Amino acid sequence: MLCFQLLNAQQRIVAECTVVYKVESIVDGAKVQDKALKTVYIKSNNARIDLVAPNYAQTTIFNKTKGVATILRSFGDDKYMTSLNANQWRRVNASLDSIQMQFNNDSISILDYTCKKAQLQLKDGSAITVYYTSTIIPSVREYEYMFKDIPGFVLGYEMIDNAGVKTVFKATQINLYNPVAASKFDIPTKGYRIIPEE
Repeated sequence: MLCFQLLNAQQRIVAECTVVYKVESIVDGAKVQDKALKTVYIKSNNARIDLVAPNYAQTTIFNKTKGVATILRSFGDDKYMTSLNANQWRRVNASLDSIQMQFNNDSISILDYTCKKAQLQLKDGSAITVYYTSTIIPSVREYEYMFKDIPGFVLGYEMIDNAGVKTVFKATQINLYNPVAASKFDIPTKGYRIIPEE
């Protein structure tokens, strides 16, 4: 019982934060390029992911209370918006419901957090290596559906595509103290072409 209480005392649910991840592509052990920048904003039951690359940008805004998401994509001057209700969000992510997870004792340090390692095996056979800290837990986990069952905050992960290119996401900044503007979660009302989910 004491051990359980100590574990809970060391964990903290984070209901407001900003985390910035550097995204790199690696081929045959050599860094190809800084591929993109990913920023995650969490405020209460809302989450937003901004992924910005040289040729495109994508934003996902997720509301945990309603289970709905809006995806905004920009390719140059072309902007597209897709809104997903709770059923559509689950359907889009259905292939991630049966992820097999294997946890081990390996760990690394990211931003002074000790991060444990987990291996995720997806239905399509691909694998993702995840590094997470169990000392903080996001108040919203479903915004990144493949990580919803990870028992902590994911601060790094690696995946390899069919061409053998490894993409590495690693947190470079985490801010648990400055408030996140509520306007980050506003859905645009103009400027985007609506693309319905099929």
